[in-house]
Amino acid sequence: MAKTISNFPRVALLGPGAIGTTVAASLYEVGRPATICGRSAHDHLKLRFDGGRIVVPGPVQTNPAAIEDTVDLLFVAIKSTQVEAAASWLSVLCSAKTVVCVLQNGLDQVALFDRYVSGCAVLPSVVWFPAQREPDGTVWLRAKPRITVPDTPSTGLVLSALRDTRLSVEVAADFTSVAWRKLLQNALAGLMVLTGRRSGMFSRADVAQLSLAYLRESLVVARAEGATLSDEVPREILDGFQRAAADMGTSILADRQVGQPLEWDSRNGVIQRRGRARGIPTPISDLVVPLLAAASDGPG
Repeated sequence: MAKTISNFPRVALLGPGAIGTTVAASLYEVGRPATICGRSAHDHLKLRFDGGRIVVPGPVQTNPAAIEDTVDLLFVAIKSTQVEAAASWLSVLCSAKTVVCVLQNGLDQVALFDRYVSGCAVLPSVVWFPAQREPDGTVWLRAKPRITVPDTPSTGLVLSALRDTRLSVEVAADFTSVAWRKLLQNALAGLMVLTGRRSGMFSRADVAQLSLAYLRESLVVARAEGATLSDEVPREILDGFQRAAADMGTSILADRQVGQPLEWDSRNGVIQRRGRARGIPTPISDLVVPLLAAASDGPG
């Protein structure tokens, strides 16, 4: 491992799950170890990928009171359902000068975090890589990782921190369109929760037909919200699921399988909600969203 270079920003990572482990390993690999914080103690994190693996030494910090200083850049890789519980971490890691880069699903990242990090710059992002935690705790990175961020004054800090790592950063002038495209992809993955199946389900003709109808319905909402997305996007998203390995999962399915709360609102409910606000019919969302909500929150 290369020596740590002191002129890079001081970085912390909150949430060493599949996405967080990928970020931590990418930084550690080039000699820029981050302070890692989370709910569960680990003495190391392990990332495997085609051609090798990276072991990131711990420990994972589990006590916010043990944090002695704020950081320049905080990567947040927790679920939208976990933000309130993480408030104590945000208060000790962030100063008014900290940039908070949110590696999370949904469109409301800035509004969600602003109430907890008053004065900080909150930078939303879109994460474009399939990483999944295996039973032994290892994270399996199944494709080259990249994130997309908007072009803002805070973006340079993220570019500096991740420069020359395996995690590439794209800067989007039209971040709204990128975020909505990823949201449509995430929304479609919600159907996997309702069936308990992985990507192979999308090879069924009837599921493919339903998928296209759901995506086209959601595309109308996306365009009304300012996204510039072509008519081909639904087909492209479905093609991506159909090309994926049949055993490819998704984080919301993994959460369902272990009985964790689901990000149904940030991934699916937001489309229904924004459609209603604009008077746009969303009949498929009106079916899918209550079922996902019930799968997450019950009762029963």
